Amino acid sequence: MLTILSCLPADHDLRYVAAALLVCVLGSILSMRLLARVRRNTGLRRIHLLFLAGLVAGGTVWTTHFAAILGYEAAGNRSFEAGMTFASLGLAIGFSWLGFFITTRTQRGPLIEIGGAVFGFGIAAMHYTGMSALNLEGIRTWHAPAIWLSLVLAMGFGAIAANRIARPVTRFCKYGSSAAMVLAILSLHFTGMAALTLAPMAGIDAPVQALSDGVMLISIVTGIGLIMAMAASAYMIDMQAAQEAVEGYRQLALQDPLTGLPNRNGLGQRLTPLLADGDETAHLVVLAIDLDRFKDINDAHGHAAGDAVLSTIAQRIAATLQPGEFLARIGGDEFVAVKSEIFARTEAAKFAERMRTLVLTPVDWDERSLSVGCSIGIALHPEHGLTADELLSRADLAMYRAKSLGQGKICTYEPSMDEASRRRAELAIDLKRALVRNEFELHYQVQNDTQSGEIIGFEALLRWNHPVKGRVPPNDFIPMAEQTGLIVDIGDWVLRTACATAAGWSQPFKVAVNVAPMQLNHDLPKRVAEVLRETGLSPERLEIELTETGIIADRQHALQVMQALKAIGVTVAMDDFGTGYSSLSTLQVFPFDKIKVDKSFIQSVETSVHAAAIVKATLLLGRSLNIPVLAEGVETEQHLAFLREEGCSSVQGFLFGRPMPHEAISRMIREVGVIQTAVADAPAKNAAAA
Repeated sequence: MLTILSCLPADHDLRYVAAALLVCVLGSILSMRLLARVRRNTGLRRIHLLFLAGLVAGGTVWTTHFAAILGYEAAGNRSFEAGMTFASLGLAIGFSWLGFFITTRTQRGPLIEIGGAVFGFGIAAMHYTGMSALNLEGIRTWHAPAIWLSLVLAMGFGAIAANRIARPVTRFCKYGSSAAMVLAILSLHFTGMAALTLAPMAGIDAPVQALSDGVMLISIVTGIGLIMAMAASAYMIDMQAAQEAVEGYRQLALQDPLTGLPNRNGLGQRLTPLLADGDETAHLVVLAIDLDRFKDINDAHGHAAGDAVLSTIAQRIAATLQPGEFLARIGGDEFVAVKSEIFARTEAAKFAERMRTLVLTPVDWDERSLSVGCSIGIALHPEHGLTADELLSRADLAMYRAKSLGQGKICTYEPSMDEASRRRAELAIDLKRALVRNEFELHYQVQNDTQSGEIIGFEALLRWNHPVKGRVPPNDFIPMAEQTGLIVDIGDWVLRTACATAAGWSQPFKVAVNVAPMQLNHDLPKRVAEVLRETGLSPERLEIELTETGIIADRQHALQVMQALKAIGVTVAMDDFGTGYSSLSTLQVFPFDKIKVDKSFIQSVETSVHAAAIVKATLLLGRSLNIPVLAEGVETEQHLAFLREEGCSSVQGFLFGRPMPHEAISRMIREVGVIQTAVADAPAKNAAAA
């Protein structure tokens, strides 16, 4: 051991040793950093980085060795045999590649340390091959134990270097791997040099070295320096590319790609610090903004128009945001606006009103003017919540309350809304069980001839008799059924029950059944044909009612469904006419057998000139297209008189009867049958009496 330690100061020029050490340290750091990048990449980038790592590591080992050899002060002349010298360089690079390749084949297995040991073996192979290329004036004797010790040290430190890179336990392990590589190179070199004994002998002459040691050192160090600079540049490029990719992914994770606004994750990242670090005496307001009629724009004009509306609204609001305000898009047509540092609740209302005004401004697109409405919910910090999740949830509750009150409303959160939300959640759970528990029933409302008042048919209307809550209004559970998808099974039950009931009537009146949009996508014509066959109801007695919003989403598919229904023999009516986005164009494309005017227009004909004009125009349109028109919501004699005067063919409403259970309807139909029989028998009786 003393021989090994004394080898450095006694047999070497320390200037050359310092140069070798500098190359060794810098090269080891870069080699290990490149090896770490290899482990984090795949594909061609991994191969290129592996090439650079092996080249730098092998060049570092070889340059350290020969810089130190140039500083080796041997007696007499010395020179290097070119073939073996370059062979040693090839061994250094080749074993570096091989060792690093083995190390990177696994993330956790023993191949990591095996690859490091192979790299260490390559250091030894390079050293002793390089030493055989050294021409000296004397006889060389090798001390075998020292050779074996040098091999163990190189392979051991090589394994440690690989272990620290692949199995880090602290942030400092990357420096430990570089230090282990330095020790692998230096321990091998100086232990290997200590294993050599040179006995000068007369008559053994070494060729004179063509270049001076200084020139050779500068040449070798310059060469490896250029290689290391190239590799360092490639390493930095790869690091920068990785950082840019991470930043890109971060932007994707935090930013909405369509509008450039923060998305839900970005909203949380910005909102949470505001709640934690804001002025304790100030408020923070969160607005939940939901666009109204946005789906109509998508359905009528396509998603390009919808995207244009969203982008324009986002840009318009973003351009007017003041310090302490920001906007995020958290869903399809849902936005959240935040304003911090407000000291009066009126500021929150003014902020909401400003947002609403910006949303309501029409958007120009493709030579069209597109308009949407909005419903806005307000939640304040700290009154309505202390965390971001609480504020967003309660702003949502307020927004849903605003939406239930009608389009364009603004509501502030109230604790009672939590109870309403809880009740809705309970109702949704109960709705899933209602069909199994046979809690649904159908009521039927009569439809009459406008002039004579005679019954022409009935509309089936769904009712839910909750075992605890009693009768649940359809407006409460039908939207919930549509949102959960239960409407398909419920609609099928309605169709089957209505047809079975109508088949048992004593008079062949028609029955009208509403069909939800979702049912159109479940092979509705086939199901209707099966139900008619099972119940025995003739097709001409069934009328399917479709709303415009139910068919406009996929017009081609809806048209095919309607044509298939008409081929069966059932009639198809357009329900809620006038409330859709483009009713006239829908009538032009779809072959409806009847138009049903929405009750909101009928009930306003006495007080609204516009409503009366719409009803008149609809009746005129029906006559022009030869499509019968039925008016819903007829409740007064004045309504009926108006419709008679305008030539409406049929009516439905409380004036003639409220929806009734099937037992009452069956009695009504039997009574009609008795009256009709009596009327039919009257002429015969009169003739007999005469």
